[in-house]
Amino acid sequence: MGSKKASPLILLVFLCSWASVLSFLSPKGVNPEVLALMGIKATLKDPHDVLENWDQDSVDPCSWNMVTCSPENLVIGLGTPSQNLSGTLSVSIGNLTNLQTVLLQDNNITGSIPKEVGKLSKLQTLDLSNNQLTGEIPKSVGQLRNLQYLRLNNNSLHGAFPPSLANMTQLTLLDLSYNNFSGPVPKFSARTFKENLCYGTVTMPISFNTNNSQAIPSSDRPKCHKLGLALGISIGCIFLLLSGFCTFIWWRRRHNQQIFLDVNDQHKEEVCLGNLNRFQFRELQLATNNFSSKNILGIGGFGNVYKGRLQDGTLVAVKRLKDGNAAGGEMQFQTEVEMISLAIHRNLLRLYGFCMTATERLLVYPYMSNGSVASRLKAKPSLDWNTRKRIALGAARGLLYLHEQCDPKIIHRDVKAANILLDDYFEAVVGDFGLAKLLDHKDSPCDYGGEGHRWTHSSRIPLDRPIFRENRCLWI
Repeated sequence: MGSKKASPLILLVFLCSWASVLSFLSPKGVNPEVLALMGIKATLKDPHDVLENWDQDSVDPCSWNMVTCSPENLVIGLGTPSQNLSGTLSVSIGNLTNLQTVLLQDNNITGSIPKEVGKLSKLQTLDLSNNQLTGEIPKSVGQLRNLQYLRLNNNSLHGAFPPSLANMTQLTLLDLSYNNFSGPVPKFSARTFKENLCYGTVTMPISFNTNNSQAIPSSDRPKCHKLGLALGISIGCIFLLLSGFCTFIWWRRRHNQQIFLDVNDQHKEEVCLGNLNRFQFRELQLATNNFSSKNILGIGGFGNVYKGRLQDGTLVAVKRLKDGNAAGGEMQFQTEVEMISLAIHRNLLRLYGFCMTATERLLVYPYMSNGSVASRLKAKPSLDWNTRKRIALGAARGLLYLHEQCDPKIIHRDVKAANILLDDYFEAVVGDFGLAKLLDHKDSPCDYGGEGHRWTHSSRIPLDRPIFRENRCLWI
């Protein structure tokens, strides 16, 4: 009798549960994120079949290549850099409203940036650099109030800068170099804007008025010779004064945001350390409680890594190099700073900043809350096999980018479980580029994988060698 009374209750619970599942689906029973991703796939040409397992009949896209999901199985990341993709970027990307990261750099994507990108209110990173995009920057991009990193450099974008860009107060990096923009530059607030310009080359010279960030085409100069001479002398004096003042400010002040714009420059592009956050040594002392042993995250051959908290509350990992004033320490420091700033990939650890004094060399990275693969393999509960597979694939993608797709190519040279970190979603992030060297380095021998794997007769290393020591090999 009791079982008969319980039957309607069980049925009601089942129906409620099923209704909650259906709430994530469209009226036709299809996950809208699956539809959006398939729309993106439909407009892209995929010569390497990296999107082959994207299936329109699938209910859950979280197992798809190049897709990252949250613990709630919502799509929060889309990353297909350096995959030789072509075609256009579909407007359906605007339906992935939970996206936090979009990494499509180093492909051959054409067409314009869809205005629907402005619907991605949770987006924090947007990298469309090194493609063949045309048209103007959509005004809707200015609606991305949570955006922190925006890279559109090395495309064929043109037109005016949308004034709405100044509304993105969370930006810490804005790179618009190597395009064909014109007109006034948006005036960013002093709180977020760092007047630190790295220069590229464009076909039309553009001059900058640093007082109001106004870009003036050179074709609008006065035609009157006397007035032009007077203005030229005045502007020249003002320019010299402003150059000295800006140089002084560049060394003395630290802000959180950078911007890259085009000017006429015939010099080769160089890596400048000013593109990264530069910290005072005292600032990092306070962040790490004077480098307390309680804050040590790891101990390596080139120094210790400390957990720190900056004044704004940001958690960081500070690597303090041994013998910072010695030749070896300085070389290792400069190699890390320059190489990491060139290598940008979802599975590579981003360098947040640095500190350099007469006796100290320090590197500042984002803090990885889940530690390293080495520490997680010993922790409880143990990682399930699906997570381990995802970590292995992520590490392989990061190393593949370093060894094959990065320009110039970079050799990691110290790949081990302790140097593969895990972010909040257990995505693999390859770190520690302290021993990295360019593949075309010809002056010194290269060691590969640490001690006991030294190649002394050639600077070119066979990249099909196993790069995990202690029989934990990952072939790429």
